[in-house]
Amino acid sequence: MAWGCALCLALAGGALLALLVQLFRWLRADGDLTLLWAEWRGKKPENELRGKVVWVTGASSGIGEELAYQLSKIGALLAISARREDELERVKKKCLQISNLSEKDILVLRLDLTDRSSHEAATNSVLKHFGKIDVLVNNGGRSQRSLFVDTNLDVYSAIMELNYLGTISLTKHVLNHMIQRKKGKIVTVSSVMGIMGAPLASGYCASKHALQGFFNSLRTELTDYPDISIINICPGPVQSKIIENVFTENLAKSIENSGDQSHKMPTDRCVRLTLVSTANDLKEAWISDHPYLAVCYLWQYAPTWAWWLMNRMGKRRIQNFKSGVDADASYSRKKK
Repeated sequence: MAWGCALCLALAGGALLALLVQLFRWLRADGDLTLLWAEWRGKKPENELRGKVVWVTGASSGIGEELAYQLSKIGALLAISARREDELERVKKKCLQISNLSEKDILVLRLDLTDRSSHEAATNSVLKHFGKIDVLVNNGGRSQRSLFVDTNLDVYSAIMELNYLGTISLTKHVLNHMIQRKKGKIVTVSSVMGIMGAPLASGYCASKHALQGFFNSLRTELTDYPDISIINICPGPVQSKIIENVFTENLAKSIENSGDQSHKMPTDRCVRLTLVSTANDLKEAWISDHPYLAVCYLWQYAPTWAWWLMNRMGKRRIQNFKSGVDADASYSRKKK
């Protein structure tokens, strides 16, 4: 009897210890626990992506630019696209400097996601150059900083045309090729705003929710193709130039002050976790520091609490924006 009680106590103690370890990991996490486990024990991007043909949109700056650099170091063959061809040439030049790739291993392909009539030809250009597309990274898009009551409806139309319709249009052409090969990966850079809602970004949130719904539905249509992976990446605030190019109240207006971005997650860390997610075929990955990571969990498992918290965080976000600092400045755990 005593032996049985001791065993029960030991099991209870072990379970409590495991729970405390997980809680400690979660408090220090910059990604969801499944993703961090994959980073520790899963497949390595260096092994899974070397020699693969990866097409990255929005590659002229921010996350897309850093993706090009890290993929080139790994040894992936690259097609890099954006509207600014001169910036893509700059990115290509640096990729060649930091990697063992040659000129023919990197294709610069100007692409406007809103020009859907050009997407089939663009896809054919990548296929003609490399003969295949192993991974499509849908990264192109723009964010938003404006209140709904102040914003023209044509801004919402433009956001959906670029972030949503442009993305699924390009995906359609690439997916046809992947279905023929019966393999491939479609990686879409969504956002934590595709999971939750936040002020100043109602149109952006809508476009990312649309992407989440679309790709989660598309995944269910591809059960006959188990080697085609649909991977949604949901970053929180990341250091990039995305704020400099956001939609505002009207299409002709740009943001006056993007504010200090140093408190956000470093771009290279976000990209590394994105590549880990890609290598391990994670269906969805949350990449963020707290408190946005915590809000993702609340939104998933306790939405009433999440709404309560976001109502309070939202007031501060609007105050920050109106005072000329970055909207998310007061949430970071990092010290300047």
